[in-house]
Amino acid sequence: LYQVLEFTGPAVAQISMDGRFTMCNMAIEAGAKTGIFAVDDVTRAYVESRAERPWVEYASDEDARYARVVRIDVSQVAPTVSLPHLPSNTKPAADCNDMRIDQAVIGSCTNGRIEDMRVAVLRGRVVNPMVRCIIIPATQDVYRQCMHEGLMDVFLDAHCAVSTPTCGPCLGGYMGVLASGERCIATTNRNFVGRMGAKDSEVILASPAVAAASAVA
Repeated sequence: LYQVLEFTGPAVAQISMDGRFTMCNMAIEAGAKTGIFAVDDVTRAYVESRAERPWVEYASDEDARYARVVRIDVSQVAPTVSLPHLPSNTKPAADCNDMRIDQAVIGSCTNGRIEDMRVAVLRGRVVNPMVRCIIIPATQDVYRQCMHEGLMDVFLDAHCAVSTPTCGPCLGGYMGVLASGERCIATTNRNFVGRMGAKDSEVILASPAVAAASAVA
């Protein structure tokens, strides 16, 4: 039985393409095979400015019936984190104030777009000296936009390490690989055992705002 999450309705128009990418990405971590936003004018404007070949719209049949419909009022959802070792192991961020971290990773393919870079609350702040904070814009275009908007200065002034776009620490490949017993808060999409390095290290998943605030605190 395939699970497909389809996001529809008037409220969808208020969600930017950056936000849609993140939700579709994380839908997979929630157990779906795919996460799809119905095509609308926001989608068309995004694709038309980038597509280099003809493209086709696909949509559900107007009389399509679904096995289950879930409606969530996200205005009522407090900032949430996923504790080790599953994305589904969620808890309000406010309930985790006593958890020590060694590293913060802000970026990746999941949460490294320009909106994410802007909400990383580091302007005028400095990362705690006991924490390593790594910034990874998702693409070269995002990297360049960060430079134009002065965000690189914000990150460097906060004592962050800024990387070019890469998977890097997200999959424990290099740059930010966790040592034994270390804990990282990250805006990446998975926190399985050994995901970022040592098997006894831990990864907490969070939004860019929560990760940045945690790095400072």
